[in-house]
Amino acid sequence: MTVALGTSFTFDNTYVRELEGLYEPWKAAPAPAPRLLALNEELADELGLDAAALGSPEGIDVLVGNTVPDGAQPVAQVYSGHQFGNYSPRLGDGRALLLGEVHDRAGNRRDLHLKGSGRTPFARGGDGKAPLGPMLREYVIGEAMHALGIPTTRALAVVATGEDVARDTLLPGAVMTRVASSHLRVGTFQYTAALGEVALLRRLADYAIARHHPDAASADNPYLSFFERVLDAQASLIARWMLAGFVHGVMNTDNMTISGETIDYGPCAYLDAYDPSTVFSSIDHAARYAFGNQPRVAQWNLARLAEALLPLIDDDPDAAVAAATEVLGTFPERYHGYWRDGMRAKLGLTGATEPDDAIVDDLPALIAAQKVDFTAFYRSLSAAVRGDDAPVRSLLVDPSALDGWTARWTAAVATAGEPGAVADAMDRVNPVYIPRNQRVEEALTAATGGDLAPFHRLMDVLARPFEERAGLEDYAAPAEFGPYTTFCGT
Repeated sequence: MTVALGTSFTFDNTYVRELEGLYEPWKAAPAPAPRLLALNEELADELGLDAAALGSPEGIDVLVGNTVPDGAQPVAQVYSGHQFGNYSPRLGDGRALLLGEVHDRAGNRRDLHLKGSGRTPFARGGDGKAPLGPMLREYVIGEAMHALGIPTTRALAVVATGEDVARDTLLPGAVMTRVASSHLRVGTFQYTAALGEVALLRRLADYAIARHHPDAASADNPYLSFFERVLDAQASLIARWMLAGFVHGVMNTDNMTISGETIDYGPCAYLDAYDPSTVFSSIDHAARYAFGNQPRVAQWNLARLAEALLPLIDDDPDAAVAAATEVLGTFPERYHGYWRDGMRAKLGLTGATEPDDAIVDDLPALIAAQKVDFTAFYRSLSAAVRGDDAPVRSLLVDPSALDGWTARWTAAVATAGEPGAVADAMDRVNPVYIPRNQRVEEALTAATGGDLAPFHRLMDVLARPFEERAGLEDYAAPAEFGPYTTFCGT
């Protein structure tokens, strides 16, 4: 059954039309008693959707997968992936469906995708369902990332299915509707390359170039240029993660996009005390995806993309490897450049005339030794620029340990401009509010028990992360909350 939602957009399903062999047509499992729990009205408007129509019984049936909107062609996408370093040749959407592609109000092509909608041919023994908690976690973290200015997929809605999902215990089930610029992954290229069908690999690469990196098409070597653009997008993205204290938790190659958006929020969380060895995921036993490892893992993942693209980069295998290796070798410098620029902004040094490289580079080790709260530390620095260093010193176990660094920083920031203007600029990049782990868990636990008020309150707080507001001190305060462990929710 199909249904029209009375909206202005139409589907144009280029992935299905152009990339046969990389998906299986499929339908969502029926949800017996769907109920809308969260609707992202801002995103709905951005997509040209009528929020009231989405909240109607007919709209809710679309969001949970019970009915198919006019023009949609639901498919389960197939891809490979290195999971914790181990290659899995055939993964794919085991509990998800790509409904189709739409154009938003700005003319950008966006995927509409259901997660938790039941078993597909790629389910690998799983039930294809999703508990409510992990779907709301993805909604929370994705919207927080968006508000912080970090490229990300976003949740349009979360709908309770009306049935329980068996994990360690019975949990209420839910389906999330996800919006992304696409769901093309490094693993998509790995799967296609492993088939040995160079013509299909070329079609995939040409499709990805046209959709995400069109400037590469006119380069002397379009496929090498494409790889360079993906690498640069990921260098920028990972730098933003590190500047925000975000730990993805499961940086498998099937969870790295070609677009440069963050995707698949499973065992993710934000740092409290700064420690590069921080791991939140219950299954990351070897700390492969620890906070401080994320740049190196990203480069490793990109090497896997380069391997997949070799047949397109040059007919001579040795020449292809040499060209791809040269581009891959630029990742550390690109990443560090993005990270350092971001750190200068966080520290108020963007307009400084004094040398600041050592000031920037020395700070992480100093605050790691102090186990200082990551978010509160950077936010408190603007008060010091305004003349009050008590907030930042109160966060340190031994305030004198940073005296030498503070003297250098103070001298440099004094050359950056008028103190009030510098401090205001710092406050525009250093958030007051992030998804504090204890607040996320409180909201998810309450929602699982039927109380959505803490979830909606948290979403309101995170929507304006840089604006300090009265009455929200508990959402900004560092807290002893650990050891904290997160789970994939599969």
